[in-house]
Amino acid sequence: MCTMISLTTPIAGSGKGSAGWFPVSPANVGLDHATHAPFEHALLLDFANPELGVGARVAVEMSLASGKALLEQLRAAIAAAERSGVAE
Repeated sequence: MCTMISLTTPIAGSGKGSAGWFPVSPANVGLDHATHAPFEHALLLDFANPELGVGARVAVEMSLASGKALLEQLRAAIAAAERSGVAE
């Protein structure tokens, strides 16, 4: 069953693809059938630059457990950056 869960948020960053580094925005987040990961459904992360075409894209498929662990580590890294005074 398709979940049709798909969210988009603007980001400021860079991604590395087969042709090297490129600016990325937006980030797409979803949960649906995996294309390559060995799961029925996967958390989908897609960092893209639509202005540069379909090759300017970094995609990741992961389990929900992996997504939860990644989210916790992102929160921890952001909190550490804010405590250190180097956060934007």
